[in-house]
Amino acid sequence: MKDLSGRVAAITGAGSGIGRALAVDLAGRGAHLALSDVDETGLAETVGRCEGHGTKVTSQRLDVADRDAVFAWADSVVADHGRANLIFNNAGVALTATVESMAIEDFRWLMDINFWGVVHGTQAFLPHLKASGEGHVINISSVFGLLSIPSQSAYNAAKFGVRGFTDSLRMELEIEGAAVSSTTVHPGGIKTNIVRNSRLDPSAAKVAGSDKDQLVVDFDKVARTTPEKAAKVILAAVEADRRRVLIGADARLFDLASRLPAGLYQKVIVAGARRRR
Repeated sequence: MKDLSGRVAAITGAGSGIGRALAVDLAGRGAHLALSDVDETGLAETVGRCEGHGTKVTSQRLDVADRDAVFAWADSVVADHGRANLIFNNAGVALTATVESMAIEDFRWLMDINFWGVVHGTQAFLPHLKASGEGHVINISSVFGLLSIPSQSAYNAAKFGVRGFTDSLRMELEIEGAAVSSTTVHPGGIKTNIVRNSRLDPSAAKVAGSDKDQLVVDFDKVARTTPEKAAKVILAAVEADRRRVLIGADARLFDLASRLPAGLYQKVIVAGARRRR
């Protein structure tokens, strides 16, 4: 898909961060947009930023954890726009907690959004993408889908799952010879509110050595990539039909570290966490 102009792109989590940046960038390229988020205020602001380019923009409040709602949204996108060419499964949340103390309700909350939301969006839109004759599935994983981190077991599980799920999808589409492809995105630290809006279990201090305020401060120090830059990298990857894309210098470091023996990189992380405590 070398030219995104005139294509219909659906984006989850479009009310802020990478989702909003993708929407604004695509609008500027002449793409039609179907936007969704649970944050109706943020979603309305994104819609306002995307209008005025002579393209159609629709929006809907959507909880990606609700499978039936996601499938209904996919059908309504095609009814409103006539087709769907791209689905960006971007919605996501964060949770910091140890395996031992993590509430199962929090674990399910994260998995329902970060993993099952991706599955729901992919399965709901895939038939429509195929019917359009030219489509692409873009699933947002993370650098935590490359490397495991203490206190991030739930997030790791979801993002590793997204990586495996999308890699498998890509191979299936190639075997089939479909006119649809897929890309897994591994962002590093992006200047978004994901940490501010995250859930933090008190147990996390045992391994993270921080309360939520300190985690936000630490995240802001390392989150050097803007959502706008991330969006440009993602869209370039779609145009190049790349299997995976790393966003930020930190993502490249995570990728390199993930290739080391597990015992080596894990010992380094454990030593650093002990010093921090």
